[in-house]
Amino acid sequence: MAKSSKSEKSDRRQVIEEIRRKQKSADKRQGRAIIGVCVLVALLIVGAAAWSPVKTAIEKARYSGKDLADIGAPASTCGKVTEEEATGSGDHVDKSEQVKYDHAPPAYGKHWNEAGLAPAPITDRYYTEGTRPELESLVHNLEHGYTILWYDDTAADDSGEIAAIKAMAATLDANDTNQRLKFKAAPWTKADSKETGKGFPKGMHVAFTHWRNDAAANKSYGVWQYCSEASGAALKQFMTDYPFTDAPEPFVY
Repeated sequence: MAKSSKSEKSDRRQVIEEIRRKQKSADKRQGRAIIGVCVLVALLIVGAAAWSPVKTAIEKARYSGKDLADIGAPASTCGKVTEEEATGSGDHVDKSEQVKYDHAPPAYGKHWNEAGLAPAPITDRYYTEGTRPELESLVHNLEHGYTILWYDDTAADDSGEIAAIKAMAATLDANDTNQRLKFKAAPWTKADSKETGKGFPKGMHVAFTHWRNDAAANKSYGVWQYCSEASGAALKQFMTDYPFTDAPEPFVY
């Protein structure tokens, strides 16, 4: 009977060892599977990040050589132009001061005045969130006759929209032989909305702003036009209707 008991114990140990062996093997397979999935997800994330700028470049290339009016969406994607009496011309504040603007985006107001900083250089036509100057710098550009195309996060996440906006900036830069096509494209960020307490109108993801002067009336006006998509046709008309020469300080760069 004792021998039989020992044999049974030995059999049980063998069964237990076999179960443990199979469990370890299963754990290893599961671990490898998890690692494989993680690697695949990481590759997809990296691949998507790498593909986005490539896709934008490809989409931008199709606008090469085209007139500004033929880039992006039709003008019908934009609403009516609106104006509001402006203040702040010549009202410079120290660069340490943050100005609270009443509109998203601003078209006029107090601003910084710092060589090489405010206004931002004319050579920089397109900005990302990481390269864009502060609002106080860009408002000084508006005072000097610039038209600024602002794009929100929705547009920033759309490779087709960014391709069109980049193409607009490149086209205006290529055709500006005498620094008369004063234009910049800049993002309107979530931080800007938080800072101002304002956002774009519902369904609108692009805005044009300009600061025009009425010398005869001794008044100036902020000008806005909002669009659901970036439209070169609308931008061309906007810059025709509001050229740099009608600004408070048009011949200062």
